[in-house]
Amino acid sequence: MKPSFLAVIPARGGSKGVPRKNVRDLNGKPLIAWTIEEAKKSQYISNIILSSEDSEIIKEAKKYGCEVPFIRPMKLAQDDTPGIDPVLHAINQCPGYDYVVLLQPTSPLRKAEDIDGAIQMLLDKGVDYCVSVTEPDKSPYWMYKVDNNGHMEQIIDQDNYAVRRQDLPNVFSLNGAVYVAQIESLKNTKSFLNEETVAFKMPRSRSMDIDTEEDFLWCEWLLSKKL
Repeated sequence: MKPSFLAVIPARGGSKGVPRKNVRDLNGKPLIAWTIEEAKKSQYISNIILSSEDSEIIKEAKKYGCEVPFIRPMKLAQDDTPGIDPVLHAINQCPGYDYVVLLQPTSPLRKAEDIDGAIQMLLDKGVDYCVSVTEPDKSPYWMYKVDNNGHMEQIIDQDNYAVRRQDLPNVFSLNGAVYVAQIESLKNTKSFLNEETVAFKMPRSRSMDIDTEEDFLWCEWLLSKKL
């Protein structure tokens, strides 16, 4: 039988960096709508649900065709709530699926092809976890800690200092766009990241993760140029 995939979109109302960002207009529609619309295009996702405690976010999500089978408890919508907790709560509230796909609404440039690409990689490799990554703007091989006296210490120890970027090892960072896991395994590990996790590489152009006002404005500009 074809495996079933539950997409969970977590969106609490208490954003600090960009207040009310999940329902804020981004190039003609609320931020959360961009994720819902791409998730609906997926060839794998069986159902899309929202996890939120906020009535306005819930209203907007429903408007764009996202199901809201429960209201997230306030204790799971705090600033210090671990990100995995709302996901575990959601899959317990909605049993019967084989896999969960976590889609954060702060990645509006992510496409359905990215979602399906991560899922396909997980299935092809026969693993239980896959997350999306991208090449960072700045390599950690060029990063330093600076002490109180202004002295620099390399983040990554290396004998020879690379002068050209092309001489540096290829590195990748989490971009927050797509997380996929086999549900029973996730219940045990309580993390998408472990020794079995495989990386699905996404282009930097679709890897924007909105965390600040500057991020939001830059993303809006990028979307306006694509229309």
